[in-house]
Amino acid sequence: MEDFSLVYRLYFEDVYRYLCSMCRNASDAEELTAETFFKALKNLDSFRGDCDIRLWLLKIAKNCYLSSVRKPRPEPVCQNLESAEGIPEQEVLSRMEADRLNLVIRSLPEPGKEVFMWRVWGGLGFREIGAKFGKTENWACVTYHRTRKEIQKRLEMSEYEK
Repeated sequence: MEDFSLVYRLYFEDVYRYLCSMCRNASDAEELTAETFFKALKNLDSFRGDCDIRLWLLKIAKNCYLSSVRKPRPEPVCQNLESAEGIPEQEVLSRMEADRLNLVIRSLPEPGKEVFMWRVWGGLGFREIGAKFGKTENWACVTYHRTRKEIQKRLEMSEYEK
């Protein structure tokens, strides 16, 4: 695990910049970078060492990006929603989505919920979040990624239950 933390520190910027150049969005690039390192850590035993580890990480990053582009976007909750009291339809939909998201986040177990909130609403980096918990930067990154995936899964499940 210590070796991987060194890999993370050495190649984080390269992977992040590569993903920024592909998706042209810093927020998406951050999420995809977290996903890249999570997958790399999970599949570290499959790294044969026949190429530079940086190239291996960039290949994983590319696959993460392509997977994110191919994912079907969920349809809005309500297609023919009438505006309520002069509030534009899109704002009403946004509020409904925000309420659903709030319910899902409140139901998450700790420490994932707190890591997610520090990252998204607190604007903290993984290093700072890890330090708050007395853990590593990598732990914070992996915990955030797992929590984000859990939120997505729960939102999709609640979409199908309607």
